Amino acid sequence: MSDIQAGDTLREWTESARYWEKYSPFIRAMFAPVTAALIEDAGIREGQTVLDVAGGPGEPSLTIAETVGPSGSVICTDAVAEMVQAAERAAHGRGITNVSFRHCSADLLPFDRDSFDVVVCRLGVMFFPDPLSGLREMLRVTKPGGMLALAAWHRSDLNPFCSSVSDLLSHYVEMPQIDPDAPGAFRFAEPDKLANILRNAGAVEVRERILEFHIEAPISVQEFWELRSAISSSLREKLASLPEAQVSQVAEDVKQDVRGFFPNGRMSFPARMILVSGQKS
Repeated sequence: MSDIQAGDTLREWTESARYWEKYSPFIRAMFAPVTAALIEDAGIREGQTVLDVAGGPGEPSLTIAETVGPSGSVICTDAVAEMVQAAERAAHGRGITNVSFRHCSADLLPFDRDSFDVVVCRLGVMFFPDPLSGLREMLRVTKPGGMLALAAWHRSDLNPFCSSVSDLLSHYVEMPQIDPDAPGAFRFAEPDKLANILRNAGAVEVRERILEFHIEAPISVQEFWELRSAISSSLREKLASLPEAQVSQVAEDVKQDVRGFFPNGRMSFPARMILVSGQKS
């Protein structure tokens, strides 16, 4: 990955940070099953020290902080300063005090070797400039015998929360062919791809499983459109290239297409993730 690509990815997430903070209560609910699965796979328990890499505006860090309790601790990191600041505000708002925050990238963690019982990354590894380097660094700061747990999106067609918008938008905007190894949500959508990188990074007892769940939140179809069109930098960019009338038409098309995922006026999309975990020898 070139320095230009890495810079573009960082810029996109910086621009998205305020939207992720705005919608963070809904996003927390939407991906709560993924957080619970990471906690289970990593065996996180009371009293442990945990590092959350690419923790965004505070999750899963804050939920993990509640899990490890006052005798444990969590450090939430992100490569985007605005995300770290949002996470700090979220912790303060929820009264969670056993979590601290650092602005840093995954491939240059400012921690000593063998510092953490567990290291996690929920839906962030797909955007690492160099995934192998990032995972090696995450293993470096994990204690011997400690766990590393990761979550990544499965294929787009298995996740209508994402595909329902992108598929309809392709009727209005030319969608460039995506490099499967470039940073992006579905970079590790194929089974074994991320697991093999974790093995190459030096982890042992690497396991992979598919997590099927529902992305749920108490929001309407209109609120779904507002959330989706805000938190995705690529979607915001493509919508900005269209005339206002076409943007309105895209919005109506999407809302009509997804109505079946809103039983009783509440969002519920079937979803599928790939969870990968391993141990430091």
